[in-house]
Amino acid sequence: FKLKEIAEPEGLLKPGIKVVDLGSAPGSWSQVLREALAGPGGVVQGRIIALDLLPMEPIAGVEFIQGAFRDDEVLAQLDTLLGGEKLDLVVSDMAPNLSGVASADSARIEHVCELAIDFSLNHLKPNGALIMKIFHGSSYSGVVHEMKKVFKTVSPRKPKASRDRSRETFLLAKGLK
Repeated sequence: FKLKEIAEPEGLLKPGIKVVDLGSAPGSWSQVLREALAGPGGVVQGRIIALDLLPMEPIAGVEFIQGAFRDDEVLAQLDTLLGGEKLDLVVSDMAPNLSGVASADSARIEHVCELAIDFSLNHLKPNGALIMKIFHGSSYSGVVHEMKKVFKTVSPRKPKASRDRSRETFLLAKGLK
C-alpha cells in the first residue's frame, strides 16, 4: 500500500513502463507493481525486474535476479534483460540490518540510500523517477542533499500505511539533472 500511495498520485505506475525493484524480497512491492502493470488477462504490460540478495518467491510477470545489484555479474544480467534500454522507475524499500547504535545505523542507512541513488543515476531515463525508503535521523538531510544534486525534484512522502511512530519516510525524486 505504501508504494501505491506514493506512486499513483504521481502517475508513475502505468502499463508499459520499465521498473526495477531494488531489495525486492519478500516481494510485496513487486506484487504491487505487477498488479499496476497488468493489462487484459493479467499479462504485465511493461517490464518489472526485481533484484535482491535474498531469494524471492516467483511472481508472474516479474523477472528476478538474485545477487547484489552493484556486482558486475548481476549488472550484466540486468543489462541483458533491458537490452540497453533505460528505466522509467526505480523503487527501493531496502533497509540495512540495524544494530541499535545510532551513529552506525545512520551510516548504514546512508550507504543503502547512496547505492540506490547511484543505481538510478546509471539506469534511469532522463525523466525517470526514484522512490526510496529512508529513516529520519542524522543521515536524512545529507541524503536529501545528495539527491538534489542528481534530481530536479526531491520530495518526502509519509504514506498513511506507514505507522505514525515509525521513523520511516520515503523520498520521491524525479527527473535527472
